[in-house]
Amino acid sequence: SVEKMKAKPKMVSLFMFLIILNPLYTSALLRTQSISFLCACSNSAASRKYCRAFTSSSTQRRQQRQYTSRLLLSDWSNFSALDDDDDIVSGTNSLKYASENDPQELKAQIGSNLPAPEILGDHVDPIFVPQGSVMELSIDNVQGVLAACRQEIGTMFGYSEENRGVGITGGVDFIDLDGPNVVVSLKGRFWHQRTTVLARVGAYIKGRIPEVVDVVIDDPYQLTDEANNLAL
Repeated sequence: SVEKMKAKPKMVSLFMFLIILNPLYTSALLRTQSISFLCACSNSAASRKYCRAFTSSSTQRRQQRQYTSRLLLSDWSNFSALDDDDDIVSGTNSLKYASENDPQELKAQIGSNLPAPEILGDHVDPIFVPQGSVMELSIDNVQGVLAACRQEIGTMFGYSEENRGVGITGGVDFIDLDGPNVVVSLKGRFWHQRTTVLARVGAYIKGRIPEVVDVVIDDPYQLTDEANNLAL
């Protein structure tokens, strides 16, 4: 049959055209086998050159498919985490906190493993005066009243081990005086909304230093739920 096909080069060319340009009607394997057969039948140098190029290309594609198949079927037996891999979820804390109804001793025991919020600036003794007092507006007085505020409404902050034991790690710091406004910052995690914490601190200070017009936050982002949820 090969000798008969060689005798009819036009028929060979027609078959090659139908097989190559009509992939919808023939499978990839059938096209490859048919072209290999027709290459053996072809007398023209151009046809033989094309056949060699097509056969080489088909072999490369089969090798690539086999390599991909082996890769996809890997059992990942040699897969392991790198030593310097970062945590997938940032801000994740593996410490198990006590619940609100747990004994105070347990809360304190857990909270003792967590550092208290650092107080920025120089140490200032708390100034305990009743609400309605009239104190002069000054940096020393504001810092002293704020130090007392940390203790008197201490359930909002993480300065005690019991509070840290249930996951309250928040703190408040004095930043500056901006005219009659007191600028503070918040850090750590609070159970209350941070806007509520700021309002309570502001009411405490203004109730003892009436010259203070407002207590404002250093960075508005600190009042967001995102800042609170990402805090440790």
